[in-house]
Amino acid sequence: MRNLKFCLLPLMILIVMSLSPVVFADSYSDTITVFKKSNATKSFFKNCYGYAVFPTVGKGGIGIGGAYGKGQVYEKSKFTGTVSLAKLSIGFQLGGQAFSEIIFFQDKRSYTEFISGSFEFDASASAVVITAGVQAKAGTEGVTAGASAGPATGEYADINYSKGMAVFVHTKGGLMYEAAIGGQKFSFTPQ
Repeated sequence: MRNLKFCLLPLMILIVMSLSPVVFADSYSDTITVFKKSNATKSFFKNCYGYAVFPTVGKGGIGIGGAYGKGQVYEKSKFTGTVSLAKLSIGFQLGGQAFSEIIFFQDKRSYTEFISGSFEFDASASAVVITAGVQAKAGTEGVTAGASAGPATGEYADINYSKGMAVFVHTKGGLMYEAAIGGQKFSFTPQ
Protein backbone atom coordinates (compact mmCIF):
# COMPACT_ATOMS: atom_id res chain seq x y z
CA MET A 1 0.00 0.00 0.00
CA ARG A 2 2.82 2.40 0.83
CA ASN A 3 4.44 1.88 -2.60
CA LEU A 4 1.10 2.54 -4.27
CA LYS A 5 0.83 5.88 -2.45
CA PHE A 6 4.26 6.95 -3.67
CA CYS A 7 3.42 5.90 -7.26
CA LEU A 8 0.14 7.82 -7.25
CA LEU A 9 1.53 10.96 -5.63
CA PRO A 10 3.44 12.14 -8.75
CA LEU A 11 0.34 11.52 -10.87
CA MET A 12 -1.80 13.55 -8.45
CA ILE A 13 0.75 16.38 -8.57
CA LEU A 14 0.64 16.32 -12.37
CA ILE A 15 -3.16 16.57 -12.34
CA VAL A 16 -3.09 19.57 -9.99
CA MET A 17 -0.28 21.21 -11.97
CA SER A 18 -2.22 20.70 -15.23
CA LEU A 19 -4.87 22.95 -13.74
CA SER A 20 -2.29 25.68 -13.00
CA PRO A 21 -3.07 27.82 -16.09
CA VAL A 22 -6.65 27.95 -14.81
CA VAL A 23 -5.61 28.31 -11.17
CA PHE A 24 -4.24 31.82 -11.51
CA ALA A 25 -6.40 33.03 -14.42
CA ASP A 26 -8.99 35.04 -12.47
CA SER A 27 -8.62 38.22 -10.49
CA TYR A 28 -9.92 38.66 -6.97
CA SER A 29 -12.44 41.32 -8.02
CA ASP A 30 -13.84 39.09 -10.79
CA THR A 31 -14.27 36.23 -8.33
CA ILE A 32 -15.95 38.44 -5.75
CA THR A 33 -18.33 39.68 -8.47
CA VAL A 34 -19.29 36.09 -9.37
CA PHE A 35 -20.16 35.37 -5.73
CA LYS A 36 -22.00 38.70 -5.29
CA LYS A 37 -24.31 37.74 -8.19
CA SER A 38 -25.51 34.65 -6.36
CA ASN A 39 -28.73 34.92 -4.35
CA ALA A 40 -27.14 32.52 -1.87
CA THR A 41 -24.37 34.94 -0.89
CA LYS A 42 -25.97 38.39 -1.13
CA SER A 43 -27.03 38.51 2.52
CA PHE A 44 -23.62 37.24 3.63
CA PHE A 45 -21.84 40.11 1.86
CA LYS A 46 -24.22 42.59 3.53
CA ASN A 47 -23.89 41.22 7.07
CA CYS A 48 -20.49 39.50 7.41
CA TYR A 49 -17.59 40.76 9.48
CA GLY A 50 -15.14 39.73 6.75
CA TYR A 51 -14.30 37.07 4.19
CA ALA A 52 -11.51 35.16 2.46
CA VAL A 53 -11.68 34.66 -1.31
CA PHE A 54 -9.77 32.19 -3.50
CA PRO A 55 -10.10 32.89 -7.26
CA THR A 56 -9.12 29.32 -8.10
CA VAL A 57 -8.32 26.22 -6.11
CA GLY A 58 -6.90 23.30 -8.08
CA LYS A 59 -7.75 19.83 -6.81
CA GLY A 60 -6.82 16.41 -8.13
CA GLY A 61 -6.31 12.85 -7.07
CA ILE A 62 -6.35 9.16 -7.68
CA GLY A 63 -6.72 7.51 -4.27
CA ILE A 64 -4.37 10.15 -2.85
CA GLY A 65 -5.40 13.70 -3.59
CA GLY A 66 -4.44 17.26 -2.98
CA ALA A 67 -5.69 20.79 -3.39
CA TYR A 68 -3.98 24.15 -3.42
CA GLY A 69 -4.95 27.78 -3.87
CA LYS A 70 -3.98 31.32 -2.88
CA GLY A 71 -6.39 33.91 -1.60
CA GLN A 72 -6.93 37.26 0.06
CA VAL A 73 -8.58 38.05 3.38
CA TYR A 74 -10.81 41.06 4.02
CA GLU A 75 -11.99 42.54 7.31
CA LYS A 76 -15.04 44.78 6.83
CA SER A 77 -14.22 44.95 3.08
CA LYS A 78 -10.62 46.08 3.78
CA PHE A 79 -7.76 43.88 2.51
CA THR A 80 -5.78 42.58 5.52
CA GLY A 81 -3.52 39.85 4.11
CA THR A 82 -2.98 36.81 1.96
CA VAL A 83 -3.82 33.20 2.68
CA SER A 84 -2.90 29.84 1.19
CA LEU A 85 -5.12 26.78 1.17
CA ALA A 86 -3.74 23.24 1.11
CA LYS A 87 -5.36 19.86 1.48
CA LEU A 88 -4.07 16.32 1.30
CA SER A 89 -6.59 13.49 1.28
CA ILE A 90 -6.59 9.73 1.07
CA GLY A 91 -9.66 7.74 0.08
CA PHE A 92 -12.03 7.18 -2.80
CA GLN A 93 -11.40 10.02 -5.25
CA LEU A 94 -10.62 10.26 -8.92
CA GLY A 95 -10.11 13.21 -11.26
CA GLY A 96 -9.24 16.87 -11.19
CA GLN A 97 -11.19 20.05 -10.64
CA ALA A 98 -10.79 23.81 -10.42
CA PHE A 99 -13.12 25.93 -8.29
CA SER A 100 -13.42 29.32 -6.62
CA GLU A 101 -14.06 29.48 -2.88
CA ILE A 102 -15.25 32.15 -0.47
CA ILE A 103 -15.38 31.89 3.32
CA PHE A 104 -17.55 34.39 5.20
CA PHE A 105 -16.78 35.28 8.83
CA GLN A 106 -19.85 36.05 10.92
CA ASP A 107 -18.04 38.05 13.59
CA LYS A 108 -14.65 39.22 14.86
CA ARG A 109 -14.14 35.97 16.80
CA SER A 110 -14.40 33.77 13.68
CA TYR A 111 -12.24 36.18 11.66
CA THR A 112 -9.57 36.18 14.38
CA GLU A 113 -9.67 32.38 14.64
CA PHE A 114 -9.12 32.09 10.88
CA ILE A 115 -6.15 34.50 10.73
CA SER A 116 -4.55 33.35 14.00
CA GLY A 117 -1.93 31.23 12.27
CA SER A 118 -2.75 27.87 10.82
CA PHE A 119 -6.50 27.21 10.68
CA GLU A 120 -8.05 23.89 9.54
CA PHE A 121 -11.65 22.90 8.80
CA ASP A 122 -12.75 19.82 10.73
CA ALA A 123 -14.39 16.82 9.09
CA SER A 124 -17.92 18.18 9.72
CA ALA A 125 -17.33 21.33 7.62
CA SER A 126 -19.74 21.79 4.73
CA ALA A 127 -19.94 24.05 1.70
CA VAL A 128 -22.66 25.30 -0.57
CA VAL A 129 -21.73 24.63 -4.20
CA ILE A 130 -22.81 27.25 -6.74
CA THR A 131 -22.46 26.10 -10.37
CA ALA A 132 -24.13 26.71 -13.69
CA GLY A 133 -26.66 23.93 -13.96
CA VAL A 134 -26.44 22.40 -10.49
CA GLN A 135 -26.54 23.60 -6.92
CA ALA A 136 -25.70 21.40 -3.99
CA LYS A 137 -25.03 21.47 -0.30
CA ALA A 138 -22.41 18.95 0.77
CA GLY A 139 -21.52 17.92 4.28
CA THR A 140 -21.11 14.98 6.58
CA GLU A 141 -24.87 14.66 7.08
CA GLY A 142 -25.33 13.99 3.36
CA VAL A 143 -25.73 15.78 0.07
CA THR A 144 -28.74 17.59 -1.34
CA ALA A 145 -28.97 19.00 -4.85
CA GLY A 146 -31.30 20.80 -7.21
CA ALA A 147 -31.38 22.40 -10.66
CA SER A 148 -30.32 25.97 -11.28
CA ALA A 149 -29.62 28.15 -14.31
CA GLY A 150 -26.44 29.55 -12.79
CA PRO A 151 -24.82 31.31 -9.88
CA ALA A 152 -27.25 34.22 -9.92
CA THR A 153 -30.37 32.09 -9.73
CA GLY A 154 -31.77 29.24 -7.68
CA GLU A 155 -33.37 28.97 -4.28
CA TYR A 156 -31.12 28.53 -1.27
CA ALA A 157 -33.01 27.91 1.94
CA ASP A 158 -31.62 27.76 5.45
CA ILE A 159 -27.99 28.53 4.66
CA ASN A 160 -26.45 29.55 7.95
CA TYR A 161 -23.07 30.03 9.57
CA SER A 162 -21.47 27.01 11.18
CA LYS A 163 -19.05 27.85 13.98
CA GLY A 164 -19.06 31.45 12.72
CA MET A 165 -18.13 30.61 9.11
CA ALA A 166 -20.02 29.93 5.89
CA VAL A 167 -18.28 28.46 2.84
CA PHE A 168 -19.35 28.67 -0.80
CA VAL A 169 -17.61 27.20 -3.83
CA HIS A 170 -18.15 27.87 -7.52
CA THR A 171 -17.06 25.04 -9.81
CA LYS A 172 -15.02 26.27 -12.76
CA GLY A 173 -14.09 23.07 -14.54
CA GLY A 174 -13.07 19.46 -14.29
CA LEU A 175 -14.70 16.46 -12.76
CA MET A 176 -13.90 14.83 -9.47
CA TYR A 177 -15.81 12.46 -7.25
CA GLU A 178 -15.36 14.14 -3.88
CA ALA A 179 -17.21 17.08 -2.29
CA ALA A 180 -15.60 17.64 1.11
CA ILE A 181 -13.84 20.74 2.44
CA GLY A 182 -12.94 19.08 5.75
CA GLY A 183 -9.18 18.96 6.16
CA GLN A 184 -8.49 22.19 4.27
CA LYS A 185 -5.61 23.98 6.01
CA PHE A 186 -5.08 27.72 5.76
CA SER A 187 -1.97 29.80 6.44
CA PHE A 188 -2.49 33.56 6.80
CA THR A 189 0.17 36.23 6.14
CA PRO A 190 -0.73 39.79 7.25
CA GLN A 191 -0.40 42.63 4.76
